[in-house]
Amino acid sequence: MVNDLIINFTPTGMIPTKAMTPHVPVGVSEIVEDVLLASEIGITMVHLHARDAVTGMPTYKKEVYGDIIEGIRRYAPELVICVSLSGRDFGELDKRSDPLLLEGNLKPDMGSLTLSSLNFNKTASINAPEMVCSLAALMQEKGIVPELEVFDIGMINYAKYLEKKELIEAPYYFNLLFGNIACSQANLLHSGIMVNDLPEQACWSLAGIGNEQLKMNSLSVAIGGGVRVGLEDNIWYDMARTKLATNAALLKRIHLIANANERDVMSPKDFRLKMNLAPGNGVYGRCK
Repeated sequence: MVNDLIINFTPTGMIPTKAMTPHVPVGVSEIVEDVLLASEIGITMVHLHARDAVTGMPTYKKEVYGDIIEGIRRYAPELVICVSLSGRDFGELDKRSDPLLLEGNLKPDMGSLTLSSLNFNKTASINAPEMVCSLAALMQEKGIVPELEVFDIGMINYAKYLEKKELIEAPYYFNLLFGNIACSQANLLHSGIMVNDLPEQACWSLAGIGNEQLKMNSLSVAIGGGVRVGLEDNIWYDMARTKLATNAALLKRIHLIANANERDVMSPKDFRLKMNLAPGNGVYGRCK
């Protein structure tokens, strides 16, 4: 378990569309099917984005998230589920926090928390201090663990600020994302500094945007971290962008890399123990 590989599966995201790739799961049943196939291949957790059934555009609505979670837990009741609370499309607290209101068997174990504002190629993700603190406080109240999303080293410093304010508590899980145009780049120096600066009792995964996904996943497997992988971050299988990926193909490749590095995949059960999460099977979120 100590050296086991966390695989954080990101099947959908906010950007990929059916026009871009037929393989991205958009509807509730498609997302559920992809997650269940991923669970059979071997993953630790899933990072969910929901889409509107009519437009295919991102939605914040807890009812849609609830349908996805219900479908997954019918067959994978131990899988750790994280819901997106992204600020890329939605700016109001009541919208961004809506999935956190799910309860009982639909309650998410985790919620994403991007620790500062940032620019993407054509859009911005606005995460004002009041918003970040409010989302952290609500997750603390609801017993939902933050998935701390970091795009540059300043965001790690802000996590330590939240720690001092007692808005987050150890153990921590960090997604470190590289290759976005306005943030940390996908190289050894940037990744090494960020990993070195993490607080104590933190586990982490490396992610790469676009062509950088395979590079950062491979690096992380080799140096003892976890990976974030899926069509959310990269729709292509090869760096020449001649072959569209499927989520299953991306996951199977990670398993090959993990096997070559003699690393087993961390089970959802072991991740729950590591992160002080309830055991699943009807009980979700942080252990009380």
